Amino acid sequence: MGGTSSERDVSLASGLRIAEALRTRGHSVRAIDTAKGPLTEADERRMLAAGVVKQQPPTPSELARMNAESVTETAARLPKRGECDVAFLALHGGRGEDGTIQALLDLAGVPYTGSGHLPSALAMDKDLSKHLFLAHGVGTAKWLMATDPSSPPSAAEVERALGWPVIVKPSKQGSTVGLSIVKKESELAPAIAEAFEHDDEVMIEQFIAGRELTVGILGGEALPVGEIIPKHEIYDYECKYTAGMAEEIFPAPLTKEQTAAVQAQARQAFSALKLGGCARIDFRMSPSGEFYCLEANTLPGMTGTSLIPQAAAAAGIAFPELCERIALLATATLTPADADR
Repeated sequence: MGGTSSERDVSLASGLRIAEALRTRGHSVRAIDTAKGPLTEADERRMLAAGVVKQQPPTPSELARMNAESVTETAARLPKRGECDVAFLALHGGRGEDGTIQALLDLAGVPYTGSGHLPSALAMDKDLSKHLFLAHGVGTAKWLMATDPSSPPSAAEVERALGWPVIVKPSKQGSTVGLSIVKKESELAPAIAEAFEHDDEVMIEQFIAGRELTVGILGGEALPVGEIIPKHEIYDYECKYTAGMAEEIFPAPLTKEQTAAVQAQARQAFSALKLGGCARIDFRMSPSGEFYCLEANTLPGMTGTSLIPQAAAAAGIAFPELCERIALLATATLTPADADR
């Protein structure tokens, strides 16, 4: 948990809840902040009592300081072969979700939750993800890429290809960090500049008006569809991690046909990226009923306001059992009886 991404606080909140839940199921758990090292249970209790998710994510300068250490130093904090049955990854964004730590654990021979290093990297890169979605029949919004801060697409190019409004976001970040809605030409350049503060590539994506939907995938099976109605115009960082800032409805008020269609699209996206374990696939549903895949989250949030725990609860799976199922999937010991519970 923890780590050095812009989602560090969210990761800590996820990890603390997971550790607590697994202990209630009788498991021995050691919590590790990959940026700082092991946490004692007293540390965990103190952090839980204080609350760890701030109103805003760390700034780019704060993240730069945290990321100054080498991958070797991070690797030294990870479990070694034989030290655990499974490494439960509650990391979000950055090295924790982009395949880097997954590759290190592969080299160490340590089983871990979630997807392998290549699927993790593919899902983190929104540009590559969208190419794979299209190749596998998954609908997604049109987009352009800015790869050089000094020569991004012009407003004329954006208007011609995508129209207004558009979403501008870092291509390899999560939790809507650095994301903006751009409704007119004058807002484009500042939005691109802000997104470049968080990543070396920026995506400019057609804005799809409509409903925000999410589908959790657990062991290849779709969980109940959720609908998110944020207090802000978009489901931003504050709405995601502040209680009362979004209404989250599970199951979503869709027809049986709509539910089946978006779950099928989610499973197809999961397959297209070769994901594993538990993942969350996010969509927009247009007023005409078309589904557009926004992204796949390989290590979705597990905080008190996160979507996967709510989807699991709608399927009759309590949070401790959800965490245990994810761990069992990683160790390939989830039996048919476990899956049917």
